Amino acid sequence: MISLLSTLIRHPLYWIAIMLTGLFMESVALYYQYGLDYGPCTLCTHVRAWVLAIVLTAALGLVVRRQRVLNGLTHLSMFGLACGLLYSSWQTLGIERGWIEGSCEFGAGFPSWLPLHEWWPQVFEAWELCGYTPELWFGVTIAEALVVTAVLAVLFFISTTFAALKKTASAPA
Repeated sequence: MISLLSTLIRHPLYWIAIMLTGLFMESVALYYQYGLDYGPCTLCTHVRAWVLAIVLTAALGLVVRRQRVLNGLTHLSMFGLACGLLYSSWQTLGIERGWIEGSCEFGAGFPSWLPLHEWWPQVFEAWELCGYTPELWFGVTIAEALVVTAVLAVLFFISTTFAALKKTASAPA
């Protein structure tokens, strides 16, 4: 199984599929924002930032896929980004369901050294307060779908990181 994963993670279509999945997620968010007029909250913009970071890291992974050490580091980064995505998604769902007390501020919540809301306000500017995400289909809200997607991403990137690092560790110097 490890050898199959090691082969898969070096194939260009693997990285392209991750980029396309992230771009699809971003486009759905933008459709809900601009097409259906459901503005994002601060946590939603953070989810978008995590997804964008995954897309950009996948682009890097496409470039370095044949370099074992860099491929391993890229996968380790993807695992960390997926954990960040899970955290923000869980916060969004928790506030929506009332499991987590409070709500998010109306501000952007990005650090001063990375003001995505200023650089790209069409995507990262918060329009609403946290507490509600629209329904996607069959009663499943965006927050619920994000948590499931993030859990799957964490599990997936755990296995691919293990495969990349295992191969890296056993590779001759």
